[in-house]
Amino acid sequence: MSLRIGVLGASRIAEVAIVGPAAELGHRLVAVAARDRSRAETFAEKYGVERVVASYQDVIDDPEVDIVYNPLANSLHAPWNLAAIAAGKPVLSEKPFARDQSEAKRVAEAAEVAGVTVLEGFHYYFHPVTQRAFDLAGDGTLGEITHVEVRMAMPAPDDSDPRWSLDLAGGALMDLGCYGLHIMRSLGRLEVPGVDGRPSITRAHAEQRTPGVDAWCDVEIGFPGGATGLSANSMVADHHSHTIRIVGTAGNLLVHEFITPSTDDRLTITTPGGTTVERLGTRASYTHQLEAFADHVQHGTPLPFGTADAVANMALVDAAYRAAGMDHR
Repeated sequence: MSLRIGVLGASRIAEVAIVGPAAELGHRLVAVAARDRSRAETFAEKYGVERVVASYQDVIDDPEVDIVYNPLANSLHAPWNLAAIAAGKPVLSEKPFARDQSEAKRVAEAAEVAGVTVLEGFHYYFHPVTQRAFDLAGDGTLGEITHVEVRMAMPAPDDSDPRWSLDLAGGALMDLGCYGLHIMRSLGRLEVPGVDGRPSITRAHAEQRTPGVDAWCDVEIGFPGGATGLSANSMVADHHSHTIRIVGTAGNLLVHEFITPSTDDRLTITTPGGTTVERLGTRASYTHQLEAFADHVQHGTPLPFGTADAVANMALVDAAYRAAGMDHR
């Protein structure tokens, strides 16, 4: 049975994050709205959305919409997720979950009271390459974990891009670093020597493009078990790059491209016995994510994380900004 999806906004990310996955899985895009109706009409025509409606609220209130996809600017995630919760509609929300921890808590509390699912879209987590990396880190293959490094880089967005706006909760840490911190926290749940618990921020450095908006931000991490971590994030790089490296006393691994494994699904494992390259499949991580979300909505299949995870991740984002000498969003 197909789900009927309502889309808030006509964003660039929607093509890969919802349009392609919905088509592959047999779900319908039934409604879209944008601030500029002509953009919504162009989006609907290009991607086969069944109708354009007047406002985001009209998408949410549409009786034929089963779930809401929210890819709006960061500052609009929480307000429109709250609106969907009030309407009883499950939400697949782009990351980061909110502007900050306190706003994330308000959404989480509302979702719990209403019994409505809101999933923060950390699509990377659902891909087999990520799951294999976590398995190898947790099963002793790498020995005691000593260091985790997540590096994310992209060319600079246009000057008018929302990611450069403080009012819209932009910045490199918000756009990219939330992934690295989520990875650190996911590894922190592993019962493996070197990690053994929740990560904490030990130091952070950032360069501001405009007051309050970081062009790059490097966050240093400590784990209770003694391992260290680095989440390095740049929105002013020469090219796109998204890697995870996990180092242990018995070996190390490299995920070559964890954001778009559809373009490079390699996982390289190096131990004293040699180097092995595994390929875990080029099906898009967004497709794996939508499949898991749909299974949850339709069949009650548990999701790997929920709103409590989102609140905890925003707490770490806030802590990283403070450590870099900046205010949270």
